[in-house]
Amino acid sequence: LTHQGKYQARIAGAAIAARAQQGTPLDTSPWGPHAATADHAAVPQVVFTDPEAASVGLTLAEAEHAGHRVRAVDYDLASVAGSGLYADGYKGRARMIVDLDREILLGVTFVGPGIGELLHSATIAVAGEVPIDRLWHAVPAYPTISEVWLRLLETYRG
Repeated sequence: LTHQGKYQARIAGAAIAARAQQGTPLDTSPWGPHAATADHAAVPQVVFTDPEAASVGLTLAEAEHAGHRVRAVDYDLASVAGSGLYADGYKGRARMIVDLDREILLGVTFVGPGIGELLHSATIAVAGEVPIDRLWHAVPAYPTISEVWLRLLETYRG
């Protein structure tokens, strides 16, 4: 995955540059510039087919196998107002996997045309373990396909 390689190269480059400067200590704290802290389970992936498939984090099966108490929330992307702006007759699906004990997202999967563009927001939510209560207050722009976040959260809350 090119994006993961770029991340690792950025960390390595910063560490090499710091060592080249005499007396500059390496900051290897968990979120320091010289530590590769990215959660490998939260590396985004996109398959550039037609339609695209994009995911980050755990699938439902992986989360259940790991012993998490989870709920899958599915939503039809054609029901999002912004999908009509993207393409007539847009077809796609979204799924988020919620850890019911911690109320965070463990994984997100999208399938649909151009859907890879939604993946970074999902990556931030999964890697940052952003609580559902906080995601609820992240207002998506209207009318865009990113409104799927609001629809997924509304579906989760019932």
